[in-house]
Amino acid sequence: MNLENLNLDIRTGVITATVLFIFFAVLSAWGGYRAIQAARKVRFYRLRQQGMVRGWRLVFSAFFLIVLAFATNTYAEPVAYRVFPPTTTPTLTPTITLTPTVTITPSTTLTPTITETPSVTNTPTPTSTPSIPLAVEALFESTLAPNPNSIFSPFTFTQGIDENYVALSASTVFTNPVGHMYALFSYDQLLADVQWTALWYREGELVHSETFPWDGGTGGIGYTDWNPTPDAWLPGEYTIYMYLYLELVQTGSFTVVGDAPTPEPTLTPSITPSPTITPTPSITPSPTSTATLTHTPGPSPTKTPFLSPTPTKTNTPWPTPLPSATYTPKPTYPPTMTLSPTITRWPTGTPLTPSPTITKWPTPTNTSPP
Repeated sequence: MNLENLNLDIRTGVITATVLFIFFAVLSAWGGYRAIQAARKVRFYRLRQQGMVRGWRLVFSAFFLIVLAFATNTYAEPVAYRVFPPTTTPTLTPTITLTPTVTITPSTTLTPTITETPSVTNTPTPTSTPSIPLAVEALFESTLAPNPNSIFSPFTFTQGIDENYVALSASTVFTNPVGHMYALFSYDQLLADVQWTALWYREGELVHSETFPWDGGTGGIGYTDWNPTPDAWLPGEYTIYMYLYLELVQTGSFTVVGDAPTPEPTLTPSITPSPTITPTPSITPSPTSTATLTHTPGPSPTKTPFLSPTPTKTNTPWPTPLPSATYTPKPTYPPTMTLSPTITRWPTGTPLTPSPTITKWPTPTNTSPP
């Protein structure tokens, strides 16, 4: 049985069953509505109740049929593939029958010439199936041996699939831009956790790979896909090799025509910092004159019989603080700041007046005889 015919028969049966369920659901709902309306017009209570029960049963049956139609459309096809696993049927190659032709007998026999035999014969190198690269094999997580009875269908190449893994636009020749590419296949009798690998080659160069322990069940429909950037789809022939552990189980090819779209360049603005002008002020200190204090001795103190008053303290003011510098910009570069300091002399020294020494009168001495 051909795989495509099997897929068509199962899909047609699922659609037919879904349509029938919906049709009977509509009939049941209409019958229930009519029964309820008729029961409301009956005068007798018991007959009216029986009619209402019959009408509501038909309405509930309609709801059940709707649910059954939804379940059939969603789950019937995958279950059918598990019960009736697809098998590949080899295609017979027709044999070519040769038509005999009339052989003309030459009247003159030509003398054979000596044919030179080349000393070196170039033997073409046979093309071998590519093995799994070491970089991909290093990603293996399972060493489980595959089931030798596992079977796979040929690849179906498409640019889109629906929720039931059915190809939307199957072909073997695709025109750029390609977009998201799928390679669908059906399978049966697979072992769980066996290492599954898919390698995508373009003209003998590996462009994409994926590998992981199998978790898709023992039978059904699977796919390997690739969705690169648009400029990665270069024209040429692409070949997919599918492995179970290290054993090649399926291969298929498709062709991409047309130039790949060129990605638009991205402009990156560059910001050049502007130089910062830092004014350097030039401060030229001016000489500061220092006043000399001269001590002039005062007159000699005079002994007086009374105390002289205490001299009054004189508050000497602090020097006047220097004014702050004034910045005057100039048209030349770099600008120069000139500070004009004010010369402040030290205050004039105040002569020190020595305090007089207080001397008491001497005590008189008694010189009279005793």
